[in-house]
Amino acid sequence: MTSQAVLLVHGLGGTEYDLGMLGKQLRQAGFDAHTLTLPGHGGKPEDLLPVAWTEWLDAVRERYRALRASHDTVHLVGMCMGALLAVEAAKREGHGDAQTGNGGGGRLVALAPPVFIDGWSTPWYRFARHVVYRIAPLARRVRVNEEEPYGVKNDRLRAIVKNRLLRGDGFHYPWVPLTCIREVDRLRRNVMRGLDTIACPTLVVHAREDELTSLRSAHFLVDGINAANPGQASLVTLDNSYHMICVDNDRERVANSVLEFLR
Repeated sequence: MTSQAVLLVHGLGGTEYDLGMLGKQLRQAGFDAHTLTLPGHGGKPEDLLPVAWTEWLDAVRERYRALRASHDTVHLVGMCMGALLAVEAAKREGHGDAQTGNGGGGRLVALAPPVFIDGWSTPWYRFARHVVYRIAPLARRVRVNEEEPYGVKNDRLRAIVKNRLLRGDGFHYPWVPLTCIREVDRLRRNVMRGLDTIACPTLVVHAREDELTSLRSAHFLVDGINAANPGQASLVTLDNSYHMICVDNDRERVANSVLEFLR
């Protein structure tokens, strides 16, 4: 019997809770699911100030290599910024490439990947941020707050998320420095390049009503990966969630889609 590990990567300002019950569901299905806390996370928002996007990527690649050393197969699954990191790690590690043997035939899952920040509730910083980036002291002081609808369409769950943010119970930062958005922008630019080098089967799951990033992001990834190997990447579109698809109304469909794909 072969051992299969799944590396789950959370989003900006988040924790493993970004992925809801997916880790538990994977373990129940027989996978060895692992999470990691990205640099600057798990403490206070100010901890993110000195962190570069390359440090997040290095942390993912280091954990990926450790799992490769102890498992026959490793799958990469990322949510939001974690999806971008999973995609970039897959490119740089030759993940799933039969010639290199990396990942042992592992697969890649990108959940709500923000290749473009162009959702229907586009944040104020969509355009202004590039000007503020040029003024380093100001960029370090500007806070980007978590705001309604908090990525959640379900009214009851949204109220729970809001209360937990107000309590500051640590499941997600209530704000991130604008400098972090700059680092995500740098990550996004790298992700956009070389998608046709990804050699593993890939699943992208994205909500039609995602308020942060439109379906354009999902199609960009699928089309880019399929450019070299048509049909290698597929898309599941959700109709009853916003950005946080692992905890919103479609969470069971997300879990079932991921489980079916990895099996």
